[in-house]
Amino acid sequence: QPNGGAPGAERDGAGPRRSTESEVYDDGTNTFFWRAHTLTVLFILTCALGYVTLLEETPQDTAYNTKRGIVASILVFLCFGVTQAKDGPFSRPHPAYWRFWLCVSVVYELFLIFILFQTVQDGRQFMKYIDPHLGVPLPERDYGGNCLIYDPGNGTDPFHNIWDKLDGFVPAHFFGWYLKTLMIRDWWMCMIISVMFEFLEYSLEHQLPNFSECWWDHWIMDVILCNGLGIYCGMKTLSWLSLKTYKWQGLWNIPTYKGKMKRIVFQFTPYSWVKFEWKPASSLRRWLAVCGIIFVFLLAELNTFYLKFVLWMPPEHYLVLLRLVFFVNVGGVAMREIYDFMDDPKFHKKLGQQAWLVAAITATEFLIVVKYDPYTLTLSLPFYITQCWILGIILVLTWTAWRFFIRDITLRYKEIRRQKQEHRHEKDKCLSNGDGHSALLDEPNGNKLRERKL
Repeated sequence: QPNGGAPGAERDGAGPRRSTESEVYDDGTNTFFWRAHTLTVLFILTCALGYVTLLEETPQDTAYNTKRGIVASILVFLCFGVTQAKDGPFSRPHPAYWRFWLCVSVVYELFLIFILFQTVQDGRQFMKYIDPHLGVPLPERDYGGNCLIYDPGNGTDPFHNIWDKLDGFVPAHFFGWYLKTLMIRDWWMCMIISVMFEFLEYSLEHQLPNFSECWWDHWIMDVILCNGLGIYCGMKTLSWLSLKTYKWQGLWNIPTYKGKMKRIVFQFTPYSWVKFEWKPASSLRRWLAVCGIIFVFLLAELNTFYLKFVLWMPPEHYLVLLRLVFFVNVGGVAMREIYDFMDDPKFHKKLGQQAWLVAAITATEFLIVVKYDPYTLTLSLPFYITQCWILGIILVLTWTAWRFFIRDITLRYKEIRRQKQEHRHEKDKCLSNGDGHSALLDEPNGNKLRERKL
């Protein structure tokens, strides 16, 4: 986040404040809460390890000791990262919170790499070490079938198809898209990703049965109600955050009890705000970058369904939920780092650490899917689906060529032609005015004659 200070102040190493960045007023109070506490964490960690070594009897269960050793190694790494890792762009509620998720990203990526290097059978059975109920093939639920909104054949409850679709995933869709809107901060990009994913579900329902949904489930319940309402609420929140005054004061400097409580609540809001202006059509580089962001976003969405399919995890399993919570926390930081990377005029600026890890995690997840079930992934698309995607790709490539190549050449040609016409018009005007032209030609000679007389 940008530093506090007076309006117009510069951020460390980032140049002047951008027009899309809110102004921040901060009294600079640095309390006990904001200190790194590196020695305190080191002391507690050493005491905990000493207790396990000197006072606790080591169990004789090899599997239990292996699990506990792995967990302890991860916790030590998290302690190091929370106190020593580089800060990211966010500082609320505390920089250590975002450093924690950065380290979790490293741990998750290492776990994915380990799974990638196992055989398919060993990798699926390894999940039993995390949860003994895993490692068993599970049937996928088919959301298609009877798509009648009103079923006259069911006299007890003719709207049973609608109630059957109103499960726990409906609020998950809404809150998911509310948080995604806070990450992307652009209405058009959110709507494009939302609609594109529904097209992907249509295209891939021959691979995963739970992609098969009724038309009204796709477009009414998902796109309009759940996704659309989540995007709308997210944009309203973004509007409030962009207009909010970011004036920070130390908790003990606030005289009233109500002011102290309000300050504690606002600790969980952003330190400042940057309005994202993606401007995909402004240059070829930004257009390709925005297309890449949309592609990675859709791939991460698809990985959610394919991973649980190839690793035999039920949709309601807590590991699936933990993965979504993980992406909610790291996604916002990654999008901010990507935007800063694109918005910086220096082309060779380094991509942010969290954005790099999210891209690596998404690619590794996809490679696991490819290795563990290549048969499902290579099931050929129906012919009409293939035609639709080929047509869409041709339209996108055609628009790209026209917008960034043909259009520029045409505009440049028209500008040169206009300049030549203006030059020819001025020349003809001078030739048509004989007196003025003669005077212009005789003026140098007249000046020479006057100089000789003088």
